[in-house]
Amino acid sequence: MATPLTADRLVQALKAEGVTVREKSGWRNHNRNSASRRWGPVNGITIHHTAGRDSLALCWSGTADLPGPLCHTHLAKDGIATMVGHGRANHAGTFAQNAYDAVVKESPVHPRPDASEPVDGNQHFYGIEIENLGDGKDPYPEVQYQAAVRWAAAICRAHGWSADSIIGHREGTRRKIDPSFPMAIFRDAVAARLAHEPGWNPGDEEDPMAGITKADIYAAVWETDKVAAPAGAADVKTNPTWQPQSYLKDTNTRVRALEKSLAALQETNTKLVDTVAVLAAGVGDLDPAAIVTELRDAIESISVRLDVS
Repeated sequence: MATPLTADRLVQALKAEGVTVREKSGWRNHNRNSASRRWGPVNGITIHHTAGRDSLALCWSGTADLPGPLCHTHLAKDGIATMVGHGRANHAGTFAQNAYDAVVKESPVHPRPDASEPVDGNQHFYGIEIENLGDGKDPYPEVQYQAAVRWAAAICRAHGWSADSIIGHREGTRRKIDPSFPMAIFRDAVAARLAHEPGWNPGDEEDPMAGITKADIYAAVWETDKVAAPAGAADVKTNPTWQPQSYLKDTNTRVRALEKSLAALQETNTKLVDTVAVLAAGVGDLDPAAIVTELRDAIESISVRLDVS
């Protein structure tokens, strides 16, 4: 249980979460408080739809049978949240005990409400009326839906509540059908917001490679691989090839030299094979000394420079 937020603190929390707030004149003292019917302690948030258009005036004034305010905040199609009451509001009515208990425990499971409704929902819940016909055909514009998510997240964040402190009106009583969108998905969206800072927007995650230069990558690889120093290197300062970028270039040069060496050896081997093949075939009149000379000439005819340092 928690003490309701002051009007100033409520507006501050909503704006910090990114809600566009409009304050209707007199809203801070507009409520149904009385000695016998108070507001608080609060335990959660109830989500409603208006079931009609141009509903701001109705949310403020109510009807002869049910005087206003009928919620704490009215949310228009354009995402503007108008504050219409602070204190007890006639929005929830009576709630089932099992539904109320699930909110108090912040249970991820919200059971079908019992038929009996002994709990005074108006005392224990914040309420928002989202303008929508509630017929399953009238859409909730993204700007409106996300504003509702931010509104609920702001109050949860201010009280230290999880998203399971949010309940749809139909989840608290069998008398209602609002809101006309899945509450589980709505709570998931609120939970996602609560996992970030108040001003977070989807897609705001930082690029993990942002600000990292090639030099940073070279240095990271260098430290991780712990490449041994070149022979004769005293330290990094006295041997420039022991720097990451220089060493990589030096290694590339050595690989290319080894490739040339291999090609030369293959060519030499080919000549040797050809010579031996001639001898094996008994072709020619080479004597032993001539054979040695022929092999030596074949080897020495290819100059391979292995020292590339």
